[in-house]
Amino acid sequence: MTKRHGYALLAALTAVVLMISAAIYLGVSGAYDGSSSTVSAGPRHPQNSAAPASTGTWSGSWSASPAGGEPGTETFGLAGRSVRNIVHTSIGGTSARVTFSNLYGQQPLSITHASVAVAAAPDSPTASPGTLRRLTFGGNTSVVIPPGAQTVTDAVRMSVPHDADMLVTSYSPTPSGPVTYHPQARQTSYVAQGDRTEDAGGLAYTEQTPYWRYVTALDVLSNESYGTVVVIGDSLTDGVTSTLDANHRWTDVLAGRLRDETGAARYGVVNQGISGNRILSDGLGRPANNPSGLSRFDRDVLGRSGVKAVVIALGINDILRNPHQTDPDKIVEGLRELTRQAHTRGLHVVGATLMPFQGHRGYEPRLDGVRQAVNAQIRSGKVFDEFVDFDKALRDPYNPRRLLPSYDSGDHLHPNDAGFHRMADTFNLAALRGSTPAEL
Repeated sequence: MTKRHGYALLAALTAVVLMISAAIYLGVSGAYDGSSSTVSAGPRHPQNSAAPASTGTWSGSWSASPAGGEPGTETFGLAGRSVRNIVHTSIGGTSARVTFSNLYGQQPLSITHASVAVAAAPDSPTASPGTLRRLTFGGNTSVVIPPGAQTVTDAVRMSVPHDADMLVTSYSPTPSGPVTYHPQARQTSYVAQGDRTEDAGGLAYTEQTPYWRYVTALDVLSNESYGTVVVIGDSLTDGVTSTLDANHRWTDVLAGRLRDETGAARYGVVNQGISGNRILSDGLGRPANNPSGLSRFDRDVLGRSGVKAVVIALGINDILRNPHQTDPDKIVEGLRELTRQAHTRGLHVVGATLMPFQGHRGYEPRLDGVRQAVNAQIRSGKVFDEFVDFDKALRDPYNPRRLLPSYDSGDHLHPNDAGFHRMADTFNLAALRGSTPAEL
């Protein structure tokens, strides 16, 4: 054999080896592409698609502020039970991630299994076929969340529809102390005995609850959204008098307008309302139940995924609740401080005027005077970048100290569904795109 023939033979053998290696690699990578691996726990095998999609923007599709520790859960929490929260999306996406909170827990919260799925029907604990996904935490199926902390799951690849109910389920085997919850959900969720996180069916979920527990955010990787509008408010934003399980809060209607109207900013909307919330004063407890707008602004607003614009609808409880804040300048300065904090992140701020409440059990003429003085400063343009005039839109034109009866839920403070719809319709969507800061 000549030297030239030897080199030719060596080259041919090398090519064969490379071809075999390539075939092996392609066979392995074809068998596991990171998008459809299965797990073996339970009779059904949910997909565990931890690899995120490659394009899109992480935006908030749903969120709720942790408001306190749930009464009656101080010792055992919800040990040995699966909690299936139903949350409603504002925008859709190709991947999802979930935030779980143990802010009010006094012991570590152990979550050994968690899942996310699209609900088969509105308000149903049953998952739509083929949508159940196991959630992981840094690649693990379990996580321990210290007291006062929160955790975000790995991204899971799945098709998340907009304007749809999602099921977020977690199982905790051990006592964790007070359950971190949002009490005024206006949404029925479910509880089952034992670890039922990977049950696609809802038969085991026999206990209903009016609360959201542990879960505080659902983010999506979205090609239909450019970011998030975060709305911080009180019960008027929380939607406490809206129809149960109907998603008729004014923020839900606003999300629909942003999705459907031509030329609207394509933002997700997350509702950070807490009933009874004030700008200046915390509630009781350590950490405080119902923390003030000032103390929670960084966590609940600036810390949300993809935030592009902020809406502030706070102030009425500073006036109405004991001890009454009767100095309008202090309320306005609190609102200006929230605006300044948003400006440090380059965020545009839209604020709301305070709506009337004559006829409510807490009404006093002097308190209404404070409300009107705050509104006068908001309308001057020296508090927010833009303002939405909820007061003008919902007040009775023949008696501007009270709500128009057709918008009144009956307690003379909170709107009914028609009133919430009117609030959202009043909103100038172009205001969310603005960039000129207010002169504070």
